[in-house]
Amino acid sequence: MEGKGTGILLKDIAYDQIKERILDERFEPGRFLSERELIEILQMSKTPIKNALTRLESEGFVTVSSKQGIIINDLAINRIIDIYDLRTVLETYNVQTVLGRLNEEQSDLLLKNLRETEAIVKTLDIKAFCKADHEFHLLLCRFAGNGEVYRVLMNYQDHLIRITLRHLRKDPHRMVGFWQDHVEIYELLKQGKPESIGRMQEHLQSSKKKMFL
Repeated sequence: MEGKGTGILLKDIAYDQIKERILDERFEPGRFLSERELIEILQMSKTPIKNALTRLESEGFVTVSSKQGIIINDLAINRIIDIYDLRTVLETYNVQTVLGRLNEEQSDLLLKNLRETEAIVKTLDIKAFCKADHEFHLLLCRFAGNGEVYRVLMNYQDHLIRITLRHLRKDPHRMVGFWQDHVEIYELLKQGKPESIGRMQEHLQSSKKKMFL
């Protein structure tokens, strides 16, 4: 049993470490890797790495070829657009559902997130900002209470993080505008104003456009 548990743990560690390198582009899009390279980098045996690669391939992060090795996939432009458009539909639904129902505890959680995000903005720490940024959106999703919408958004989380990190590597100061958008959405929601719905839509669509600047 101990060996089996260790095997599962190593598989998960390999998955997390490879995915982290893909998200922050230490393994840049289009790069070719071999199992031997990964064994050396991760200091692991072949089995947990192969298991991790199977999972990463199913999620679209890599393509494993018997001839070419492991290829780091990029997110195609049309897929980025599609993800943003899907996200806009689901997240405006979340705001619409929460509108007029935001309780004191939920308001406090959002405000706590905004204060933490403000502190991160001052340091220009893009990884920390990315985590806090997505937490704001997921809080609204949780408050809306639709489990299927939450599940869909969670399925896209790693790709959304990858997109956001790419955004911020182009210009870390973009996080200031993203945070200010969140503050405006929060204030409109707290006041029970329907303008919060359009503000979320504008926030996400503007972010989509900036991705290509």
